[in-house]
Amino acid sequence: MGQSITVTEKQGLRHDVVRFELNRSLTGMGHHRYASRDAAVGEAPPDELARRLFDHGGVDHVHVYSNVVTVDLAPGATTAGMADIIRDLFIYYRPGVSPPPV
Repeated sequence: MGQSITVTEKQGLRHDVVRFELNRSLTGMGHHRYASRDAAVGEAPPDELARRLFDHGGVDHVHVYSNVVTVDLAPGATTAGMADIIRDLFIYYRPGVSPPPV
């Protein structure tokens, strides 16, 4: 249940920066900057996305502005799996998982 996000990954000017362009805005006109998982407090979609990216590993900083997610990679890290995390942000029920009873 939920709708996936279309994600386009683009390399930044620096080798340790990657930009993900989405088909929907996550923040409106607000900037959301996260220097650590602990900085990602709140329940808004960019907060949850930052937590998931930090939990994935290989992330130093996350910045979300409108429909662009910029990730500063940790030394030696790759973007493997990050686009999937973003794509599935609004997927609530996975195959084989029953929704909670009403």
